[in-house]
Amino acid sequence: MTPLRQRMIDDMRLAGFAERTRDVYIQAVRRLAAHYMRSPDVLSEEEVRAYLLHLRDERGIARGTFKTNHGGIRFLYSRTLDRDWPLFSQKKRSRTQEAAAADRALPCRGRRHLGSGAQSDPQDLLSTDVCLWPAHWRGSQG
Repeated sequence: MTPLRQRMIDDMRLAGFAERTRDVYIQAVRRLAAHYMRSPDVLSEEEVRAYLLHLRDERGIARGTFKTNHGGIRFLYSRTLDRDWPLFSQKKRSRTQEAAAADRALPCRGRRHLGSGAQSDPQDLLSTDVCLWPAHWRGSQG
């Protein structure tokens, strides 16, 4: 076992990953190395990006398979190798997404959707309770 693989396994164990997750992530990194026939620690960000696009577009793997491969490769570069690549950075939420999130957290005039279609007695709840109804239902609450 290479020192890099052992370090990645140790990092995943420290992070509390299940054994099966560790196995899947290691296999994803092994396939990346096999694709380029080089150790993953010497690959560039563009090579990793090209490989991920190859998986998605040329091999046409299923979305779940792609996500686990992406997750394993991201873990290697972000956590084990401590590389701060834009390829694996979180995208900032747009203003529209922020507005939608803020709208979902608005109070619902003392009512709460309970999931079963029932409503609580408005007198039992504070007016600051967070509404769990979708935004498009709120206009008809009265």
